[in-house]
Amino acid sequence: MIKFENVSMVYANGNHALNDVSLQIDDGEFVFITGRSGAGKTTLTKLLICEERVSSGRLEVNGFRLDKIRSWRIPKLRRTMGVVFQDFKLFDKMTVYENVAFAMRVVGAKSKLIKKRVPFFLDVVGLSHKSNSFPTELSGGEKQRVAFARALVNNPDTIIADEPTGNVDIEMSEGIMELLLRVNKLGKTVIVVTHDLALIREYKKRVIQIENGKLFADKNGANFGIDDVKAASIEEKEDELEDLK
Repeated sequence: MIKFENVSMVYANGNHALNDVSLQIDDGEFVFITGRSGAGKTTLTKLLICEERVSSGRLEVNGFRLDKIRSWRIPKLRRTMGVVFQDFKLFDKMTVYENVAFAMRVVGAKSKLIKKRVPFFLDVVGLSHKSNSFPTELSGGEKQRVAFARALVNNPDTIIADEPTGNVDIEMSEGIMELLLRVNKLGKTVIVVTHDLALIREYKKRVIQIENGKLFADKNGANFGIDDVKAASIEEKEDELEDLK
């Protein structure tokens, strides 16, 4: 379970990235998190993986209290999560196989298990034939699939995908979403961070909209559309006017 209780995040420069956010994502849910650039999506994601710490409030992720967590426990938290970053974060000097295997080695997995799971997940994402290739030899879509294999290989409780369809064509986008849906059916919590309204409306899952660092909307994707974006824009202008008073 993921639970935000009155969570705020203020950066050293005074930027209030999140303001009094309260929400809950239950185990096994599939959730889209959306919002315009600068709305607070990235900060929320960083808080989930403990890359940033909350300024105030309570944050619980997969049984860990992130507002109180000790540094030595953060790696244990991250073992419960698989993250697909928008820029992939692959090691250029490692092969595809080595990039995926690295995720297992850092958590102390035995060689026998690595040799079993890495080929399996490369097959799942359709990259068995690229096992010995280097990231510089891959297309953007292929790099993303390597990142998915790496995120899945340790059997995490939660998968976070940051703009997973932003760098691929329509066919590949559908393949990635089907993969995430299959993972979700296995009981995993899936969080997709995206600004793609068409994607949100097509898959009709829960949508959490963040605007100006606040929880703006929480609804089913089938009922989410351009009017929500317009409403967020209007509220932003009202906030700006309020600040000028």
